[in-house]
Amino acid sequence: MHVRSFSYALVSAAVASGAFFAYKGINPVGTSTSASAEQARSAATSSGAAGEQGETTRRALVVDQSSLYTGTIAGDGPLSKDTDDYGRKVLEMLTPEQASQKLRKNEESWLVGRGQGVVRYDVVQIPSNDPIEDDHAEKIIEVPQTVAAPGNGSAPSDWMFWGVFDGHSGWVTSAKLRQTLISYVARELDTTYKSALADPSLQLPTPESVDRAIKTGFVRLDHEIVHESVEKVQKAQSKLAAAEMLAPALSGSCALLSFYDSRSKLLRVACTGDSRAVLGRRGPGGKWTATPLSTDQTGANEEEAARLRKEHPGEANVVRNGRVLGGLEPTRAFGDAYYKWTLKTNDMLKRSYFGRSPSPLLKTPPYVTAEPVITTTKVEPEKGDFVVMATDGLWEMLTNEEVVGLVGEWLDAQGTEQSAGSDSWLKSWFSSQQQKTLPIEQKGGNSDTSGQKAPVRQRQWGMKTSMNERFVVEDKNVATHLVRNALGGKDQDQISALLTLPSPFSRRYRDDLTVEVIFFGEGKVTGNVTLNKEASAPVSDVKAKL
Repeated sequence: MHVRSFSYALVSAAVASGAFFAYKGINPVGTSTSASAEQARSAATSSGAAGEQGETTRRALVVDQSSLYTGTIAGDGPLSKDTDDYGRKVLEMLTPEQASQKLRKNEESWLVGRGQGVVRYDVVQIPSNDPIEDDHAEKIIEVPQTVAAPGNGSAPSDWMFWGVFDGHSGWVTSAKLRQTLISYVARELDTTYKSALADPSLQLPTPESVDRAIKTGFVRLDHEIVHESVEKVQKAQSKLAAAEMLAPALSGSCALLSFYDSRSKLLRVACTGDSRAVLGRRGPGGKWTATPLSTDQTGANEEEAARLRKEHPGEANVVRNGRVLGGLEPTRAFGDAYYKWTLKTNDMLKRSYFGRSPSPLLKTPPYVTAEPVITTTKVEPEKGDFVVMATDGLWEMLTNEEVVGLVGEWLDAQGTEQSAGSDSWLKSWFSSQQQKTLPIEQKGGNSDTSGQKAPVRQRQWGMKTSMNERFVVEDKNVATHLVRNALGGKDQDQISALLTLPSPFSRRYRDDLTVEVIFFGEGKVTGNVTLNKEASAPVSDVKAKL
């Protein structure tokens, strides 16, 4: 994204009351001062730039097919039309205060007083699509002693779930996952744990059986979405019913689900698609290390591409341009039924209900699976571990190390503000030294990012690479803090411009964003989960998430 200045003022037809656009010399993001910028300043001054006579001025944003331009609008009247004489879209840019309000509109922070190793989680969503295609879900289940694995003491065992869902081709599939995925997985886990407890030789389920239970929950839900919906449609024989029943199958969604067993302190991350989870853990030197807990599952991931070629021998285009059959980027997803239905089912639905023809490359479906890849990590709450889960919109903007380092920077800022240490759960995070750069261990090579997307937006936007020039701490909600810095950090013009853009223009420059940060630690034991109002948007009738 290039945020540029115009070298002339747009005529009064663009705005009300005969006011002029007076475009100031704002450099393209990430570039040095140019001659054209200096000319723009001169042009604005010589043409009677806005504000010269003490007039009210506002920031303006002009959008064409490949660039954004910023400037000022003189006067306080409304725009008379939303395009200029050259067909570019003209918008009044959000002020920094308005941009912050938009960033914080959907933020939530929850304090977990369960005494089971999790003390807080923060979440935020920023839409780009209208409506947003992302979704998320959280659930804490107190497990009865008849199910819980044996442990020390009499404290109840908790199963804690956090999920982020990145929809595509619509919001319906991700909404379905928000409503049902955790329940499907919890039901399978319940059966698995009960079976193990009933067997004197086991008592505890094997790691393989726990993973299998999670995978079964994923696959069974996708089977309901993709295949059972077709059976229902055939019985209903109604186009109206077909549209409703098949909606979650026709759109799609990636899913990232974390499952934490408070007794074992094991965190399992199940990934279907290209959302990502990263663990932050402080090293002996006081800096943080970033460890990916999932791998982006796309056609650009050579392991996933090799799997598809093995499953579909002789099909040269099973992965083309990093996409399944040249179309779908994630190789694992819920829904996306065109890649899963048989040729016969695709043809039947096309003739009876829908006009879309399957790709001529479609020969031996299914090509896409909802079965997740699962990693298991031993969490160390006493050391202040944290996990960042986010849809790929965040990872297009920031690296794993930048994300973990930004959380570390935020924690250091909280420590400075609360040096008295009234919140014991924060103590393990505080750094004794003021950081001049992000407090992150930089790993050499690509060993920990193999198969993962690079932050391509940084190149698209021409962002500065110096961390001192980019990042800022302004938010009480750490998920919002990450999104603010992903969108520009200290570059307020870039943040305001990106948040001003409405759908569908915004999709050229950023995706929907859902970010969740889970803090592990040893906090106060209240037994409750309560809203942290300091880091949450104002809401009414908020219920604890138990």
